[in-house]
Amino acid sequence: MRRILLCLLLVIASPLHAAERLNVVASFSILGDFVRNVGGDRVNVTILVGPDSDVHVYTPAPSDAKRIAEAKLVVVNGLGLEGWLPRLVQSSGSKAQVVTASAGIAPLKLGSAADPHAWQSIPNAKIYVTDVANALAATDPDDADFFRTQAKTYQERLEALDREVRDAVAKIPPERRKVISTHDAFGYFAAEYGIQFIAPLGVSTETEPSARDIAAIIGQIKAQRIPAVFLENISDDRLIRQIAAESGAKVGGTLISDGLTGEKGPAPTYIDMVRHNIKALTSALDH
Repeated sequence: MRRILLCLLLVIASPLHAAERLNVVASFSILGDFVRNVGGDRVNVTILVGPDSDVHVYTPAPSDAKRIAEAKLVVVNGLGLEGWLPRLVQSSGSKAQVVTASAGIAPLKLGSAADPHAWQSIPNAKIYVTDVANALAATDPDDADFFRTQAKTYQERLEALDREVRDAVAKIPPERRKVISTHDAFGYFAAEYGIQFIAPLGVSTETEPSARDIAAIIGQIKAQRIPAVFLENISDDRLIRQIAAESGAKVGGTLISDGLTGEKGPAPTYIDMVRHNIKALTSALDH
């Protein structure tokens, strides 16, 4: 009888605990992973742009407005990444706090535009995590200590990951630390770790390279003896395969850039993504 009563209490208590969780919307999968790592079981995380999807060209669905309307906190990247989002927040009528997770990061510039892909530097990712933890703590002060403890633990894992990446890059001969990728998503990685990335597309996948751009890149590959070109998980691979075929560079694999993969893919988390990318790069470049 006591066991039955205990089971009934657990069933009754469970929905109450779930209802107390903080509803958070993250604009895309990488931010969603940061929020989950900091928020733990105190948050319900909804991601607008899901795995293997391109945040640059996302078209919001009516259900997205409903999700934002129900949220207490909306976490966005900023730096011009989610051009579609301000209108969505306005149309939802949401009273949610909107926090920019890249606040405090000095943006790289590509022409007059900011490069929004700041998460590709692990030291920047630590800033994202601090911003997320502060936003969660401000929205739910009762759990502030929990969020800050979670953030500290996760940042220690990011510090270890940063050391892994630096050790791996150090093993690549300096003259081979250059690759072609689909679009300019790796500027922060390049600046932090010393691998040169050249891309036929700009910072956004919305742009289309001209025949002259492609010819120039093929010429650059040959002149600089660039060893490898890389696909991206969010992009059409035909352009990169064309460049590889015409330049003689090998396809080094797929890099994860603007969105994580699904659970069964190689990079369902941010840490998995970085490890996948550095393994792909070192495999293609270190020999």
